[in-house]
Amino acid sequence: MKRYRFSVGILISLLFIFFNVTTLMASGRVIKLDFEGALSRKGVPDGWKLKSRSGKAEYRVMEENGEKILYFRGEDASFSIERKISLNVKEYPYIKWKWKVIKLPAGGDFRHRRTNDQAAQVMVLFEKGRAISYIWDTTAPEGSVMEESVPWPFSIKIKVLVLKSGSKDLNKWITIERNIYEDYKRLFNKEPGLVKGVRIQLNSQHTGSIGEALFGSIVFKGDN
Repeated sequence: MKRYRFSVGILISLLFIFFNVTTLMASGRVIKLDFEGALSRKGVPDGWKLKSRSGKAEYRVMEENGEKILYFRGEDASFSIERKISLNVKEYPYIKWKWKVIKLPAGGDFRHRRTNDQAAQVMVLFEKGRAISYIWDTTAPEGSVMEESVPWPFSIKIKVLVLKSGSKDLNKWITIERNIYEDYKRLFNKEPGLVKGVRIQLNSQHTGSIGEALFGSIVFKGDN
């Protein structure tokens, strides 16, 4: 099922990552995107860029057990932080991160336009206008997949995959590991190009509710 409903702000944000890429140097078989860098005047860690689309973006870098983590809270809001990279997904097919959802947007359900809100979303952006968005949804069952597209003039397609659903694991750190190479082939039925960026996002503007979550570092890995 295709839905053509991107705002201009989201489209511009995606284009920023697709067409303004810096190369990220790797150490060994692991590439780590963390929040350890110096903070800008807006409190955004070095290497990341804030994109606030609606409502008030409440975010900050915190420390827990010696690790810098990211806190997001949005009331009737949509915002993200993004990082540009250039990565061969065949060499680094695995992505790993942890997230903790504190509050889910009331009535959120990505299957419907008016309720398409999530407290936690990690998006991997590829070249040739493709992306995979991994979400923690309020209502839609785990494993659900939808496509969101911009048909013209850039033909950007996003496959959205529900990894967690509902309130069962609220206030718990959940570790996620995905083979993004295999996910891409399964979802798009073709070989992936380079990874061009990563986005961490919260949406609560459609339901006019509150979402709240924490995120740990994002790690790309070679074969286990």
